[in-house]
Parts: sequence; structure tokens; C-alpha cells
Amino acid sequence: MTAHWGLPLPNLVVSVVGGEGHEKIKTWVRDVLRNGLVRAAQSTGAWILTGGLREGISRCVGEAVRDHGAAAPALSRKKVIAVGLAPWGLVHNRQQLVQAQVLIIQLDASLRKATPWLVLAGSGPAADLISELLGNLSSASLSPTSPPVEGEAAEGLSPELRDRVREKIQKYFPAEADKRVSSEASEYTEELKLAVAWNRVDIAKTELFNGDIQWKYEDLEDSMTDALINDKPQFVRLFCENGLNILDYLTYRRLESLYHSLSDSSLAYVLLQRRLSERQGLAGSLYNVDGDVTVSRLLWDLLGDVCQPFYYGPLGLDHSIINKMLLGECMYRDQRCLSPWAALFIWAVLQNRSDMAVYFWEMAGESVLSALGGCKILRELSKLESETENKLAMKELAQKFENLAHDVFGECYQSSENRSFTLLIRKSPVWGGATCLQMAIAADARLFFSHDGVQSLLSQIWWGDMERSTEVWKLVLTFFLPPLLYTNLMSFRDQEEEVKSLEVNHIRDNESLDGNDATVFSLRPFIVSRWRQFWFAPVTSFLGNVLMYFLFLCLFAYVLLVDFKPPPPHGPSTLEFVLYFWVFTLVCEEIRQTFFVGGNFVIQRMRNYIQDVWNKCDLTAIALFTLALCCRMFPWSYQFGRAVMAIDYMVFTLRLIHIFAIHKQLGPKIIIVGKMMKDVFFFLFFLAVWLTAYGVANQALLYSYDPRPNWILRRVFYRPYLHIFGQIPINEMDADKLGDMNCTNDTTRIEAGEEPCMNTNANWLVVILLVIYLLFTNIVLVNLLIAMFSYTFSKVQEHSDTYWKFQRYNLIVEYHSRPCLAPPFIIISHLHLFIKRYIRRIPSVKSKHFGEKLQVEHADRKYDIEGR
Repeated sequence: MTAHWGLPLPNLVVSVVGGEGHEKIKTWVRDVLRNGLVRAAQSTGAWILTGGLREGISRCVGEAVRDHGAAAPALSRKKVIAVGLAPWGLVHNRQQLVQAQVLIIQLDASLRKATPWLVLAGSGPAADLISELLGNLSSASLSPTSPPVEGEAAEGLSPELRDRVREKIQKYFPAEADKRVSSEASEYTEELKLAVAWNRVDIAKTELFNGDIQWKYEDLEDSMTDALINDKPQFVRLFCENGLNILDYLTYRRLESLYHSLSDSSLAYVLLQRRLSERQGLAGSLYNVDGDVTVSRLLWDLLGDVCQPFYYGPLGLDHSIINKMLLGECMYRDQRCLSPWAALFIWAVLQNRSDMAVYFWEMAGESVLSALGGCKILRELSKLESETENKLAMKELAQKFENLAHDVFGECYQSSENRSFTLLIRKSPVWGGATCLQMAIAADARLFFSHDGVQSLLSQIWWGDMERSTEVWKLVLTFFLPPLLYTNLMSFRDQEEEVKSLEVNHIRDNESLDGNDATVFSLRPFIVSRWRQFWFAPVTSFLGNVLMYFLFLCLFAYVLLVDFKPPPPHGPSTLEFVLYFWVFTLVCEEIRQTFFVGGNFVIQRMRNYIQDVWNKCDLTAIALFTLALCCRMFPWSYQFGRAVMAIDYMVFTLRLIHIFAIHKQLGPKIIIVGKMMKDVFFFLFFLAVWLTAYGVANQALLYSYDPRPNWILRRVFYRPYLHIFGQIPINEMDADKLGDMNCTNDTTRIEAGEEPCMNTNANWLVVILLVIYLLFTNIVLVNLLIAMFSYTFSKVQEHSDTYWKFQRYNLIVEYHSRPCLAPPFIIISHLHLFIKRYIRRIPSVKSKHFGEKLQVEHADRKYDIEGR
């Protein structure tokens, strides 16, 4: 092996011997092998020898070594060497080669040679026998008062000791006729049901699951259902560790029955009933419809378009026939659930069962994505929950799952950076093709996004093929002087490094409706490839859009201030037509983002587009520009069109705020401003109440009769608002300062439009109200607003880095999907893409940057993983 396989000489040889049958290996034994044996072999440079079979303890060792190799870096993988030596008798299909007597003989021979043995007491009958036998032998034959037993004198052990050894062997290895098999175990099912009903898992472990009773799947099936329905996760764990195969247990029929057992007071039950009422037109029982279909629609409502609908695959359904299903017996109900642990995890999360959900999460696999999925479901449910206690419990459990996802991904990132990147962007078949990044953004998992590994992937995508350490001034200089690309000013990642790292992070596309098409470095000349590496990077697209947007605002301001011609035939001017075309290209880009980027359905894409605040800003700006364009073409509406155009310029300028969200210092400040706007609305509510009260009273005291609406509004609202900023017309309010003015008290003349005279009867009350108003607004309300701003600033500033990293993802995704040309030249990219996608039918590969499908190797391996 050292000569032909090139294996290094071992410092230690560890031989793992144990049961090689079909009996289930206990979970804690698996953990000992994973966390103890493999790590010890890695640190000592040992070889691990097993029986070489895909059964029992040998299989557990193989899986432990395999998982270690998948998670550990390359240098660590070389240190763990496992060799399987298949027994000769098993090669020739013998029933059993290694038995308990053989183990005892090997143990005796090894002890005589002083070979060390490590026996895991409690892992099986042979281990229990050996550990107890060694304890008795050491106390009886190796006591200080007895001389050591050597040679043939060892056969002179006392009959009493022999009888004790014989009793121990019969205890741990009884004859087949004396074993309490399933028929006898059925006598204990009532005791097991009582233990489950009383929630006495300690009694079940010591009396019923101590190894004396050979439990079978049929004996545990009903008790497993009771434990699930009554929220007893310790019993669920106990049953799964002692013979219950979750793959055999969870069929779609049983999954439906679990959803039928939901409590009437639970939020999940209410939502399912509401969905049934919508589908049937009346409130019906859960037993009258296909439960998995209803649950699938509920999960779709909670998860949105992050993933494909659950359970549609095994049901053989699609959206065109889902509403035409007939009630009655369906063949799918007897099928195995393809992902039983994930299905039970979702079932537990919907009921907000913390311990049960955490256990199913541990068993489900897809640890990071499952935790984020549970976080998303719980946060959506918390928005619908009306009871405060349940709402807080859901939020706490959601945060717990987000922390779990953050910690597990942190371990993966410390182990292997490239594999952790793959973990973030791979599409999971269990969760409907969702990726960790998509689920995290949907779940508002800001803590997860703040992880250095996530940010490292985003930075890698943001800079494309350029080095992430590239300075900004070099990027700007190269943007204006493209020949500098072929100098040493710009640094690009080595192509060989790209091939070894993630394919998704390095395949560059040509422009597409989602981005650009893939190119192969080795097939392109250096000049063309380097050109594409620079101009197709998202950071370059961002820089180009920023510069062109500033130019667009300059053109807009010049047209509005200098070159805004009268209606036709005298106008518009040439520059104004250029402005119109520029806005038209912006509209084309918004159409591309609305209908060609995002989910699988047009309605979902439109919904996702509308939900973004900055997209709403874009739609407002475009709508105002269209209205202004139509109005300025006619003489009667020309001035109104020009006014709308001026307002529209303000909206386009405010759009710059979104561009600077990528900046590490400005990004959090933008978030602070956004949250302060909510504080302003609360302030304006209190101000409006006090301003209205003072304004009406002040107007009534100063003017006995003034029916002019415009003056009433001005004196009730506008003038008191200016008082806050110190503009107080004292000569119009204080009778002592009142000057000469043309006024009248005649109601007829006042109605005709003349100025009414001020009433001086209660002028002292006007002054008092003014003092109270200024005291309350300038001191109380303004300081309240400042306090609210201070609280918001300190709250956001404390987590500013987390907020910025979360916000940065959306901006990177936006410019990653954009063509490299900025408006107005982006119209060329749109035409090019239309030809490629709809005429030449060339697909896009750039979407792999944020999503890559999982490669399932073997179906049996998948079932093995899910069935653990």
C-alpha cells in the first residue's frame, strides 16, 4: 500500500470492530466516530481499518471519513486514511463471520499481547458484554491479594466466576428461541403508549429500550404518531434511534393526517381553513380535500416565489389543472415522502414548536437553507399572528434559526471558502430550487448577510474577473482610457485559479435579459478577453451608469432652464428630443427589469418589481415625465407641463440616493434618513393637531367674518406653520402695534373682496395663545423630533455595518443583471439581446452566478442521507 498507492507510513493503526449486520447504529455512536475517531486519526496520522462492508459500523466509519473529506481543506483530507478489509467468508456469501465468540477470543489474544482496545459501552451487545466482563475479570483475578494468573493456571478459574461469565453471555446473546421478538414486544406496546402519554422518556429508556426487547417498525408506528401530534420531541428522537425508519414511516397519507391534527386555535389551522374556503367557496373540513395541495398553496403564500411550490411533483400537478382535482382516493398518498425530515421540519415550524423543529432541522440536511427557510416562514407567520405572546415566540424562534444558519455557514467558510460559496448559490431540490442567498434576502436575514463569507462572495461577483483589491481611481482612469487595460495598471485573477474555483463566479456572459453569455478564455484572443473581463464586470456597469446618469441630469437641467422651447411648431428643441430619447431608453430598461428578470411567472416578476421602493420612484418619475411631455405640446397646458417637468427633475435627482447605497459610509446614512422619515410622519401628526387647534382659534379671534377660502387656509395653516420658524407678523396680531390699513366691517364689501378689519376685543387672548403655541411647538414638539432622530440614529448606527451589507446585496444583483452599456446606449444591448434570446435562441449562463443546480449522484445515497 505504501509502494503502489503512495500512502504514508502510519503512526498508529486503529482497527474498528463491531456489528456488521442490518441493525441500526445508535446516533451517539455515529457522533463518536465523526467527532472522535476521524479527528484523532487526522491529528496522529493514523490508519483506520474496518471490515470493508457497506453495513453496520463499517458503513458509519466510511460516511464519517467521507463527510470529513467533503468539509475539510485539502491538506487535512490527506491525513485521514481508511482501509476496508472485507472478511473472506463474507466474500463467499457466508451468513456471518465475525461473531461474539470470535470477538472474545480476539480480545483475549490481544490482551495477552498487551494490545490496547477501546470499547464503547452501550453501543451494542458485544461491547456491553466485553466492558462488563473486563470489569469483573479485573476485579476478581487482578486484585491486590491474588497473584497474577499465567499460563495454564488461567484455566483454574473458580466455578463461580465461570458461572457469572456464562450468565453474562446468556444475558447479552440469548438463543434465538429465548429472544423476545416482535410478537413478545407487542405485549409492551401498551406500556410504551402510557410512557408517551405521561411523557416519561426516562422510563422508556431504562425499561423498554434497554436492549432486552427487539422492537420493530410496526410496534413504534402508532406511538411515533402520538409523539408527533402531542409535541414530544424526546420520544421522536428515541424512536428514530431504536428501529423506526423515517422513510417507511412518512408517506403523503400520514403527512396529511399530521396536518389534519392541527389544533383549532393554531394560526396554521386558521390559514389552511381560509385557503380551503377560497378554493371551495365554503368553509369545509380538512378531511374533505387533498391536504398536501392546500399546504402547498399555504407555503407558497408564506415563501412567495423564492422556491417552487412544495409537493406538486409527487402529486403530478401543475397550475393549469390544480383547481380541477377531484376529491377521493389518490395514488400519491401511499408514496414515500421524498424528503421526510424536511417535511416534518416545515410541519413543526408552522406550529411554532421549537424543540421539535430544531430536532428535525438537525436531521433534515441542507442545514443553512433549512434554517433560513424556517426563519422566513416564522417571520411571515408572526406578521399574521394576532396574539402578542405567540408573535414574540415566533420572532424568537426565527432569530434562533437565523443564528443557526449564520453559525453553520461560519464553520463551512472556515473549512473551505470555495465550497462555502457553492453552498450559497446552489439550488436545492428539497426547497424547490431555492438558494441560500435567495432565502436569506426573503427572510430579511441581515445577520446572515453580515457574515464575511457572504460578503466575500458578493465582492467576488461585484468585481468580476478583476482583483477585489483594485483601487477605485485605477478603475475610473481605465474607464476613460481603455488602452490601460493592457498594461499592468489593472490586475485580473489568474485564469487557472478561475477554473479551480467556482464556475459560477468566473463564467462571464455576453449581455442577456438576465445578463451576459459565457465565454471561454482559452478560445478568445487576449485583447478581446481582457476587454470583456473589464466591461462586463458589474462594478464597471455601475460606474458607467453613474457617470451617464450625472450627464442625464445635466442635460435635463439645461433643457429645463435654458432650452425649453414653446409648443410646436416652435419647439421642442434638438436637445429636448435627445432628452426624450434618453428617457425612452430608461423606460426600455425598466420594462426589461419588470418582465424579464426574477421569478418564473410574469405576475411574480411584476410584484417583485413593484415591491422595491426605488422602482416605485422610477415609475413615478417616468409617469410625471410622460404627463409633462403631453402637456407641453399644447399652448393651453404648456405652463402646467413645464411645472410638472420641474417636479419630475426633483424626482430624478432624488434617485441618486440609491446609487450611493454601495458606499460603506453613505449606505447606512441613507438607511438612517429613510427611518427618520417615519419619525417625521409621527411628528407631523402631533404638529397638525396642535397647528389646527391654534390656527382656527387664532383666526376666529382676529377676524369676526372673513368668508374667503384662500385667506382662511392661509391664516389657519400657513401662517401658524411659519410662526414655528420665527416669522410672526406682530403688526397684524397685536392691537398696540396695529397700523393704519384700509379695511371694512361691512359683510357685503367683505364678500366682494375687501380686507376685513381685525377684531381687537380679545386681543390679549390672541397673544397668550401665541405664546403657548410657540412654547409647545418650538420646545416640546421640536425636541421630541430631535429625540426621535437621536434614538433612530443610535439604533441604526449600532448595526450600521449589518444594515449596509444587507442593502448591498440588492444593488449588486441589480447591476449584475444589467447589460454593460448605460443609457442611452443601452438600447443597443437590448436589440442585441432580443436577437440572441428570441431569434438565435442562445440561453444565458450568467444566472449561474446566483444559482447553480445540485447534482444528485445516486438516488439510494439520497435516501440514505434522508433516512438517518
